[in-house]
Amino acid sequence: MGSVTDWTDLWRELSQMPRHRRHAGADGGDPWQERARVYQARAGRRWCRPDSSRETVAAHVAAVPDATLLDVGAGTGAWAAYLAPRAARITAVEPSPSMIAVMRENLAAQGITNVDIVQAAWPADGVAAHDFSLCAHAMYGATDLPGFVRRIEQVTRRTCFLVLRAPSADGVMAEAARRVWGHPHDGPSFQIAYNVLLQMGIRANVLFEEAGLWDPRSSTSLEEALGEVKRRLALGTGEHDAYLLELLRRRLHEEDGRLIWPCDMRSALVYWRPGVD
Repeated sequence: MGSVTDWTDLWRELSQMPRHRRHAGADGGDPWQERARVYQARAGRRWCRPDSSRETVAAHVAAVPDATLLDVGAGTGAWAAYLAPRAARITAVEPSPSMIAVMRENLAAQGITNVDIVQAAWPADGVAAHDFSLCAHAMYGATDLPGFVRRIEQVTRRTCFLVLRAPSADGVMAEAARRVWGHPHDGPSFQIAYNVLLQMGIRANVLFEEAGLWDPRSSTSLEEALGEVKRRLALGTGEHDAYLLELLRRRLHEEDGRLIWPCDMRSALVYWRPGVD
């Protein structure tokens, strides 16, 4: 029989890649200082479209009178602003001063006053219990995913929600990772996280968002696309360049002078009640 994957170790290994550690602020400084508004604009385009994940979380929160919600890694506050009309109080925990500055602008522009902002990285001490907790795409730099999740459970009375990237198993990056690393995971993702939860004894519900909500990645040239693949896989040599260039020629298509990557990404909403098997 083949060896059994230790999903916690795999998550830890992938979360330590430079791009995830940088986004988590693990190298010091504010990694979002130059990118907070770019992130906001990109998220804004996605949030213009209906999404079953948002609708599901909103329905849970709205069903509880005077509900409180903890937003872990709140970013520029898109989730907090969306859920504010449905909750009595929201605590938005975010480590980046740049993200917080944009979040404050967004909340003020919408007249939202029931969101308390806490500048801190998760796991954070001193956070009170809330009815609901949410972490959307803010866990990828957490090397200890079980500890990250257990801390969320400790401060959640009703339901924990996680939103994670769920790349296709036959996507470009999956094919590249399979060649370079021997498995299809190019970074922390739903597929790995869900198996970590199972190892923790958590049997969570899953809802995949509709296809087509993520903007397709594009590149100006094959060389730029190759650089993106190598950056994401932390490749410092040209050992795999020939294969990767052939892969990109085969999988990318040209449109209006740019090379368009296949749309191979969705988000997955994972949710459960702490202490319920």
